[in-house]
Amino acid sequence: MLVLKNFALGFVLLLAASMSASANEFEIKHLMKFIAQSQCMYVRNGKKHTAKDALEHIKKKYEYYSDDIETTEDFIRLSASKSSMSGKPYTVECKGQATITSEEWLTKELIRMRQPA
Repeated sequence: MLVLKNFALGFVLLLAASMSASANEFEIKHLMKFIAQSQCMYVRNGKKHTAKDALEHIKKKYEYYSDDIETTEDFIRLSASKSSMSGKPYTVECKGQATITSEEWLTKELIRMRQPA
């Protein structure tokens, strides 16, 4: 009986971890799409980049840090918020809006998408 309980508990924990990973993957893909569809400019180390170029850079960093990313917030922090070389934060310039850090911009979108419709 104890073996069955341990098996059931292990299965539930595995299922929960799998569901969490799926939710994170969905959110990360949403944020990537959000970046790609924006008309904003990404500023990295003083140089402006299109959303397309910024996304390619972020994808490379996402692959590099994939073992360290457990949450969507980790994705933002490690892959999309600052230069790993200089430590300078990325900023985003959207037409008609104040310049904002990439971390704040993506976190606001994450909060917005998590709210029930």
